[in-house]
Order: sequence, then C-alpha cells, then structure tokens
Amino acid sequence: MNDYPFYLANEAIHPADPDAADAWLQVTDKYSGQVFARVGRAGPEAIQRGIAAAVEAAAPMAQLRPYERQAILEHCVTRFRERFEELAEALCLEAGKPMGDARGEVTRLIDTFRVAAEEAVRFGGEVMNLEISERARGYRGMWRWVPMGPCSFITPFNFPLNLVAHKVAPAIAAGCPFVLKPAERTPVGAVLIGEILAETDLPPGAFSILPCEVDDADPFTTDPRLKLLSFTGSRQVGWMLKERAGKKKVTLELGGNAACIVDADAHVDDVVDRLITGGFYQSGQSCISVQRVLIHDDVYEAVVERLVARVKELTVGDPRDEDTFIGPVISQDDAQRIVSWIREAEEGGARVLTGGGRDGVMVEPAVVEDVPRGARLYREEVFGPVVAVSRFSDFDAALAEADDSRYGLQVGIFTRDIHRAHRAWDRLEVGGVVINDVPSFRVDNMPYGGVKDSGLGREGVRFAMEDMSEQRLLVIRSE
Repeated sequence: MNDYPFYLANEAIHPADPDAADAWLQVTDKYSGQVFARVGRAGPEAIQRGIAAAVEAAAPMAQLRPYERQAILEHCVTRFRERFEELAEALCLEAGKPMGDARGEVTRLIDTFRVAAEEAVRFGGEVMNLEISERARGYRGMWRWVPMGPCSFITPFNFPLNLVAHKVAPAIAAGCPFVLKPAERTPVGAVLIGEILAETDLPPGAFSILPCEVDDADPFTTDPRLKLLSFTGSRQVGWMLKERAGKKKVTLELGGNAACIVDADAHVDDVVDRLITGGFYQSGQSCISVQRVLIHDDVYEAVVERLVARVKELTVGDPRDEDTFIGPVISQDDAQRIVSWIREAEEGGARVLTGGGRDGVMVEPAVVEDVPRGARLYREEVFGPVVAVSRFSDFDAALAEADDSRYGLQVGIFTRDIHRAHRAWDRLEVGGVVINDVPSFRVDNMPYGGVKDSGLGREGVRFAMEDMSEQRLLVIRSE
C-alpha cells in the first residue's frame, strides 16, 4: 500500500487524521480490483484555499520570464525521464493499461512538457499595420499574448498522465496558475506530476492538485475568481459544466465515436495493422478510438477477414504482462454496458464476427458487422474494445455516413486519391481529418479538439496556451 499526499499551493499535504474515513481516496489495481494506493482527499476547505492561492499567484506567474518558465518545464522533462518506469508502473496499475500503452503515455507526457518548454520562449505576438487609410496615418500597432489568470482543470481517468500534461504544461508555459481535479479513479499520476512540480521554482500558490469527490468539486466550475475552466470527459458532464461556469471561458474536450473510411485503393495489410492499434489499444478507452469502419466493397472481404483473424490473436489479460495487448476496462459497470450494447446491436440485426464476451472487467475485443444506425453501438461512444464494420460503394455516401453523428472529433480516411482526401477535409464536420491512418492518431503539438457534441476549443500545446491567454493591444501615434 502506497500513501500519497495531495498538493495545495505547491506543498504536499498529508491528511491530519489518517484514520478518518474521509481522509483518503482509495485507488484500485484495475485488473485485480485490490486497493494498491491511497491518495489524500482534498476537502472543501482545501479547494477554497487552493483557488485563493492561485489568485494570489497570478501576478508572480505572469511576471516569470519566458526562460524561467522554460527552465521549470525542462526540469520536469528531466525528472519524468529519470522516473520513467515508476510512472509507467503506476499508470499500469491505476488505469489498467498494458505496459506498452503505459510506456507510450509516459513518452507523450515527456513530449508534451518538452514542446511546452520550446513554446514558452517563442509565444509572443504580432506587429500590425494600422495605416489602412489616411485616417490612420502615423499609427503603429502591435499585440501580444498575456496570461489569462487562474485556471481550473478537470481531467478524466483514461489518460491520467498525458491529459493532465495537456493542461498543466501549457499553463506553465503561458504563465497561468491553476487548480487541478484529477479523476477520482486515477489520481496517482497527477500527484506524481505534482511531486515533480514541487521541486521547481514556481511561485507559491502556482499549482494545487486536489483529488476530491465529485460532491466537493463544484468550485472548480462555479468560482468566479477562476478565469478559465478546461474540462476533458463525457459530453453529458461537459455541457452541464459549461452551463454552470458563469462568465469564465470554457474549453471542452468531450467524446466521439470516430469513423474510419477505407477506400478501394487502400493497402489492406497496412489498414488492418492500423485498425488493430486504433480500435483496441488500451481496450478502446479513448475518445478517438476507431469505432465505426466503413469499407469499400472491393476490399471489404479482405479487410474484414484479416481484421477478425488479427483480433482473435490479441493477448487479453494482466496488463503487467509484457505480452498483453488488451487489459481491463475501468470498471465492472463499464464492462457490462459495453457488452449490453453489443447484444442490443445483435438484436437489431448486427452480427458479431468475433469477441464480445466478458469476464469481470475483461471484455473480449469484438468486431461487429452491420450495426443498425439506431443502435447505441453506432450512435454513442462505446469506450471499449469494439469495432463496427460496414460496406460502402460510393465515397461521397461514405463521407455522409461518417458525418452522421452527434460527435465531431476526428475521422480517418485510407485513400490514395488526393482529390478525395481534400473533399473529406472540406466536407466533414470534425476537428481533424487524418489521411492514410486511423482517427486515433495524435501528436501532442497539433491542434486537437472537436465540434458538435465533441466540445469547444483546441488542445495541443500552443493552441491551449492561446486559450489560456488574452490579446493585449498597443497603439502608438508617431506623427
């Protein structure tokens, strides 16, 4: 059993009464179900103190020189590398990620902080020509980004390191203090990041990492002293929080049910390799996991036959085993829900080509054919190791079907026709179109986010920094 503090105004805080029933959040090994760690629970008073400290830290954070922000972020990169395996092992336990996925996420944590360190010293502004008419003769203009102020971050369970990094690293690079509520089921990664941040020269109060119960978390959304709320999670919760956030700016990274179109000229073996990764890595628990695959008639049989064969070969089991590809989903309730959606689709006429069984939190990776458009497996975000396949003969009709969703995060298109690639980019109502790869592809410096019910705003370090900043104009009359 490992005990971890929470972080309040840069300081590690251990429960005053460690035997109190409400002193800790219990963190389970998602494979075994056994408690392996306790994290100090931040109560209402601690949350209020964290927000107040962030307000006090706003001016000192804004006054940090760009090279000072860079040095803080570079220190984190160094320490993440030194503690790489420790971070991966904690992630494997608290989130149930197979070790390969866990190490991949630690690598992305490092990448995100490294990119933020680079952006910290080049995030500037622009000189503007104001002499657009005689009236403006002799006027010069320029603008620069200035920190917005105290920010509130709420992160989900599925990427306990990298989705925290995508809020914390840009905030430091932009000069914003913050309070962070990590997911109750996976708070260890955020606390380890806090431990490393506490080694730096951040001004007092610059950060608070406050694991807490949902019932205590309301100030993260409603407190008017906070200037921005950045939330990653479900669409239902995200839009509800936006309604309650008041005047503060809100950015939302919500769900998806990503489509992937496989055109007739696609390379079948390459497609199947990428679909395996995109549909089943970390048990499909990603908002850009491949969920719907639309395959041209000419290659449908070949793609599906090879896909099903590969899925049957995937190793399902203990995420600590280096050979495991499919680990547990986050909870028994989620496992039951995923399987129930598969059964509902079957009742509507779909055919399960492989998988779909359940043993506790372990769900067999599934390929399901011809899912009815009204089924939840088609309409909603399954967030599990399930891929639905169907045929198409007309590319434009396939684009329309891919767009037939309340979500709009990313779409993947396998095609060698540049005109079709551009047509997809022009027509699809999504945040990103990925050509010749799955929609699950993400690099941590690219603009990432969605439209429709998939959210508002963009992550990717520089784009998140812009969301956390305001433009301040300077006009000079020189004549």
